[in-house]
Amino acid sequence: MKIRHFFRFTVAIAALAASFHTPATETPAAKASALFAGGCFWCIEADFEKLPGVIEVESGYTAGLTKSPSYEAVSAGKTGHTEAVRVIYNPQKVSYSQLVEYFWRHIDPTVKDRQFCDVGSQYRSGIYWQNETEHKIAEASRDTLLKSARFPVIYTEVLAASTFWPAEEYHQDYYKKNPIRYAYYRNGCGRDARVQQVWGERK
Repeated sequence: MKIRHFFRFTVAIAALAASFHTPATETPAAKASALFAGGCFWCIEADFEKLPGVIEVESGYTAGLTKSPSYEAVSAGKTGHTEAVRVIYNPQKVSYSQLVEYFWRHIDPTVKDRQFCDVGSQYRSGIYWQNETEHKIAEASRDTLLKSARFPVIYTEVLAASTFWPAEEYHQDYYKKNPIRYAYYRNGCGRDARVQQVWGERK
């Protein structure tokens, strides 16, 4: 026990000493979060993690009625939640408005209660703002799309954020953990083909 206590003491002293040698110019990277729903969270998570300035993306559930929802309950359409992602990003490298524009071009906003091959309100698309600045940006972006006459209607909901519940661990970074199954699902669902059809471009 004495050896263990001595080891902990020396580690603590070393950490304290190191803190005094940290240059004053070093500061942690700024972080902010944003909430989006774009159908299957495996796919929208993979899409956002390709965007420079994004630090990490977490799959989960939001805009629902129950606490601590499970994947089984959400996928059965019993909780009112939609599959969503929480995007952690560095606002010094990518802005919220850029995230919103990127989001649009990775979903199909012309369909209600579905995305690609996944059907049901649990796959509805949405932008969930967390403050008035995000609110104004999200609504302005949607209104600009409508005014462009590119789409006669947009079903993507723009709502105030509610609790985001992280999904089960096996869903996180699914595209990295199960690349073959993920690729089979994404291709079979026709996600990229439909995005290209809707937007006429790849981004």
